[in-house]
This record gives sequence, C-alpha cells and structure tokens, in this order.
Amino acid sequence: MMKRCLLGALCLLFPLVALNAQDQEMKINKKNLVVKEWNTDANGSHKVLDHMTTFNAEGKKVEEIEYNTDGQKWRKRFEYDASGKVSKEYVYDHRNKLQTYKTFEYNEFAKKKVQYTYNPKGKLIGIKQYEYIAK
Repeated sequence: MMKRCLLGALCLLFPLVALNAQDQEMKINKKNLVVKEWNTDANGSHKVLDHMTTFNAEGKKVEEIEYNTDGQKWRKRFEYDASGKVSKEYVYDHRNKLQTYKTFEYNEFAKKKVQYTYNPKGKLIGIKQYEYIAK
C-alpha cells in the first residue's frame, strides 16, 4: 500500500518537475535585448512597428515606445535605484517632449507603495497609493 502511495505521488510530481524545467528553458535572457512588436495585415504584406521595449545589460527595462501609423505615440524611460527597483519613470509625447515623470516608494515586500507624478517643471500633480489585499 505504501509503495502504491509513493508511486502515485511520484507520478503526480514528475509532470510538474518536467513543466518547471521547460519553463526554465523557455525564459528569454533580457540582457541587452530589444523586443519589437509588429502589426501586419492579413496577408502579412504590410508591416507596421507597434511597440518596442529595450532592456539594459542587467536585463532591466530601460525604455518602452508605443507607435501608431504616424510614428512615435509615446515613450517611457526608466531609472533604477541601488536595490534594482524603478526609482523614476519619464513619459514623453510623440515629439519626445517630456510630459510627466514619476517617482516611487516601496513597502517592506518590495512592492509599490506610493507613486508621485510631476509635471516637467517638477510640480507635483498627482499621488497614487497602492493597497495589497490578500484573500
């Protein structure tokens, strides 16, 4: 009876271990990576750049650009603090003109606690607070 239970448990665990190994193999190395997203028509003949994300040598997202048919729609640039969390996010318009920037505070679990949004001249224009509720 004990051997059957053990065998049954192993049969249940093996697929989970195999799936985890596959997940590890499928992870993309984001170091110095640029990801471009393209929209195409049904025939695939007309290709338009939709989105581009750039990662630095540490694998952290440093820039994100959204495009439309006229070109750049908006751009975000990210800076990180010594602990590796986003410390500032700059938001630019379609002409690369700074629209807003954000700073962040984090809680003891390294999750966003407060986001402060400023205009280009440094005037505080908004505060967002994050609340995490576990059920």
